[in-house]
Amino acid sequence: MSRIRIRQTRGARPHTRGSRLAAAGVAAAATALLAAALTPTAGAAGRPGRATAIDNAAAALVKEAARLGLTSAEGTSVRDVVVDANGGQHVRYDRTYRKLPVLGGDFIVHLAPDGSYRGANRATSRDLSVPTTTPALAAPEAADLATAALRAAHLGETLKKVTAKPQLVVDALHGAPRLAWRTNVVGQDSLGNPVARTVLTDARTGRQIDAWDSIETATGDGQSLYSGTVPLETTLSGSTYQLKDPTRGNTYTGDATNKTDLCIFGICVSRAPATLFTDADNHWGTGAASDRSSAAVDAQYGTNETWDYYKNVHGRTGIAGDGKGSYNRVHYGSNYNNAFWDDSCFCMTYGDGDGTTLGPLVALDVAGHEMSHGVTSKTAALTYSGESGGLNEATSDIFGTLVEFYANNSTDRGDYLIGEKIVRAGFGKAALRFMDQPSKDGNSANCWSSSVGNLDVHYSSGVANHFAYLLAEGSGAKTINGVSYNSPTCNNSTVTGIGRDKLGAIWYRALTVYMTSSTNYAGARTATLNAAKDLYGAGSTEYNAVAAAWSAVSVS
Repeated sequence: MSRIRIRQTRGARPHTRGSRLAAAGVAAAATALLAAALTPTAGAAGRPGRATAIDNAAAALVKEAARLGLTSAEGTSVRDVVVDANGGQHVRYDRTYRKLPVLGGDFIVHLAPDGSYRGANRATSRDLSVPTTTPALAAPEAADLATAALRAAHLGETLKKVTAKPQLVVDALHGAPRLAWRTNVVGQDSLGNPVARTVLTDARTGRQIDAWDSIETATGDGQSLYSGTVPLETTLSGSTYQLKDPTRGNTYTGDATNKTDLCIFGICVSRAPATLFTDADNHWGTGAASDRSSAAVDAQYGTNETWDYYKNVHGRTGIAGDGKGSYNRVHYGSNYNNAFWDDSCFCMTYGDGDGTTLGPLVALDVAGHEMSHGVTSKTAALTYSGESGGLNEATSDIFGTLVEFYANNSTDRGDYLIGEKIVRAGFGKAALRFMDQPSKDGNSANCWSSSVGNLDVHYSSGVANHFAYLLAEGSGAKTINGVSYNSPTCNNSTVTGIGRDKLGAIWYRALTVYMTSSTNYAGARTATLNAAKDLYGAGSTEYNAVAAAWSAVSVS
């Protein structure tokens, strides 16, 4: 689960040399892959469809096995497919080694419009083999170590209902591949709100490799808390309207009734409800928090605008790109100062805040932020620690901001402040984060350094947020929608922006076509330059602006 709160692993830069694959193993992998292909879908204007792209990529796995570093001990599965307007195809894979998931085993195969191989991006170029898949450290010991790590991360708090579920994996994200336990450990704090951590432990020595927070956001109208009166598409059932949108994959919003999830061994045995909001006259909420449906209006509206942004701007229908909707839960937990996206339920969850530091966390940019975690999980799956974790968080800040500008709501105008609507006087700052000068929050990094990956991912994200602001708006003083900014550069250069639309296009293509789970800041520079070259040409104004903006935040 990925959260909005102010808080994946630095990886090797990909190249394409690798070990040779036995022909029989490749053939078996290709056969399995082809068997898993979806029913063919016709591409627009003669473009290849998803299934054709998967077939072409499967053939490329056979021919290019040596360059891709595949062996007969490995398996592959398709995670995502992008087909360009010109017919170019990009198929993203996850990998296993002797049926164990490989962290950092993901790669992207790039194909020409005719299906021929053009190249690949790999999260790691190392040989994935490990001496044994039998651990020296038993699963219960790994669970105990992970539980201790969760408690250590919440010192001074009384945790209850703590459970841990270890899974044996091959870790290729932290240097030479090794057998490891990936343990998801979850619990509840004293108020019953969820806490969770993913702990990676060497399965031979018992040493912790890495750990990270894993709580990874009929036509009617509604009076929202933050965005004024907004339009809503709803469903009429008998004589009652349901807050369910049939035009956006049946996305709906429900009341969690201040309950929380109960998850054991990584499996949620009970979840806080999502009791569907209903209404008699299709006019929802009062704009006041005392009416429980007011927060629901904000959540549904945020979902709608995020859906529309991805569909109308990037051609992505739904978070997973499959046309299916998600759902929202509002009024989660007790005074819960958070919002999160959870892949396991494919849903958004919002707390009400404590009323002193934060109010209900259902603001528009928060919705865009959290749902964008879902997009990241279905594409690059940037590991939620180190530099890749900072890029994961920044991706959500960037797209959450672009959703806010896209909505063009006069009550919540677009800005480069994150969560400015939800903060209260007790928080002490005007927003959670500031993209023009991230250090204004007191913790985030304006500029890259070798220690950035050691920061909490909500703070290491500052480097990419700063880059994004500079790329869109440029450096120096300016006022946008009534908000004053004065963005510095780390190299004292002057950067000229190319606009928000081009920022969004470049970052989305980099995320969906070039970034992998281990992408770090140097890799993000390469990915966005490749995206700018694809969209606008090498040496174009846009390409040069991307290079200048990264240099301005000390990423070279």
